[in-house]
Amino acid sequence: MLKRLFDLLLSLFALLVLWPLMLFAAIIIKVSMPGPVLFKQWRIGRYAQPFLIYKFRTMRLNNSKVSVTLSTDSRITPFGNLLRKTKIDELPQLFNILKGEMSIVGPRPDVPGYYDTLKGEDQLIWKLRPGLTGLDSMCYPNEQAILDKESDPEKFYDEKLWPDKVRLNRWYAENRGFWMDVRIVLNTASLLLMGKQVVKVGGDEVKGRF
Repeated sequence: MLKRLFDLLLSLFALLVLWPLMLFAAIIIKVSMPGPVLFKQWRIGRYAQPFLIYKFRTMRLNNSKVSVTLSTDSRITPFGNLLRKTKIDELPQLFNILKGEMSIVGPRPDVPGYYDTLKGEDQLIWKLRPGLTGLDSMCYPNEQAILDKESDPEKFYDEKLWPDKVRLNRWYAENRGFWMDVRIVLNTASLLLMGKQVVKVGGDEVKGRF
């Protein structure tokens, strides 16, 4: 109950403060490229159920089914690249939070074929709403830059990044609490504004990462 109240209050506050920025982004997208302002995609949420996630559209209209997008992708517009780097493209997910599909803090949602395939004790992650930010996104704040360096980014994601994200999110599911969420939010804000984390989350599983 406390976490849901935290989600509602913080997301409403963020919308109140950031709506001019969101409106500006929407206008630039609308006038700079044909198509909808928002990008909608099915992601796996709580209890392994799919939901439609909202983002500002950063790419030209296409029918690609590739799950890993590199920064060099020619479909990304210059303004879209700016939105991605600043994470402004993620702001429409505040409405997913208000709808109860997401939380401020939780595992970052992935496309079908990942979280819905969890086995055994890893299925504990299914009890959580996916997050606008989370332990996994803190540990990999520059995931796209990591994938850019790989000759086979999809294979690297499947074999390296994805298993580590599962481990991190399972640790979060086992140790989550209100003050941990506060620390993750503070670290996320610090990463975006200063490029560094400011507080430790704790735990042997994440020791040395912060």
